[in-house]
Amino acid sequence: MANRALVFAGQGAQKVGMGADLAETYPECRELYDRADAALGYSLSDICFNGPDEALTKSNHCQPAIFVTSLACQKALASQMPDLSFAATAGLSLGEWSALCYAGVLSFEDALRALEARGRFMQEACYAQAGGMVSVIGLDRATLGPICDATNVQMANINSAEQIVLSGPKDQITLAAERCTEAGAKKTIVLNVAGAFHSRLMQPAADALAECLADMTFNAPRIPVVANVTAEPHGDPDAIRRVMIEQVTQSVDWVGSIGWFSANGVGAYVEAGPGRVLSGLIKRIDRQAGLANVQDVASLEASVEKLKTDAA
Repeated sequence: MANRALVFAGQGAQKVGMGADLAETYPECRELYDRADAALGYSLSDICFNGPDEALTKSNHCQPAIFVTSLACQKALASQMPDLSFAATAGLSLGEWSALCYAGVLSFEDALRALEARGRFMQEACYAQAGGMVSVIGLDRATLGPICDATNVQMANINSAEQIVLSGPKDQITLAAERCTEAGAKKTIVLNVAGAFHSRLMQPAADALAECLADMTFNAPRIPVVANVTAEPHGDPDAIRRVMIEQVTQSVDWVGSIGWFSANGVGAYVEAGPGRVLSGLIKRIDRQAGLANVQDVASLEASVEKLKTDAA
């Protein structure tokens, strides 16, 4: 197996202006934004490039916006390095949809529509029941398990051995944070989020998404796509559909995903999409990992230079 994986950004990485210089510079990037605008029936590109921030942060805008921008980053890289290949791919939460599209599982338009609906359904679930999330630094899964059971919350994001995010009812999140501090956590940070993502509180969103995906065509991936829920490559098309519905209420095992990459010979990563969150998480998990990222023209040029040097 080749030693490089492509990983795609998740929600929270968005910023007004993302993708604008790529769309200006590369026709293939501009075309993606134009296709997105046509498919959605409104100007997603204008929200990405010009905001305002309140519009961009709405889940039904934010999720497709990051998806399109991430694939634009990949397209720009491919235009500069057409022979660059990846052994496998993955993405964080909504980023997994970007990875599936890149691997040919879903068409661009279908993935876009799925994410617009996913974001809308998740936002509706947030309105239906007050939820929250807390980032816990310094406690492992074995220690957090009993705390989650006692407080009725879930581990939502296994970001690194040192950082795990809990999700659940808003009042229980406060209690869970207190229990974590008592158990010796170095730090707990209650996150400024709309609700309890990747928890049981998202079940209405998962149910609605299942209906939305029922008529969409899923294909076998052309390269392995590591699933958030299992930290293993996705299976057949029907299994992919099922796991992507489960992903709405289940944990994102990023530690396990990077563990799978490492066990299968991957030691270098290119992060596509706004921000460098995944690069930071990967470095905490695998300190020897080679990292490059593409989020704008400047980072593209730097990464192309680095990748060419590494290949020399």
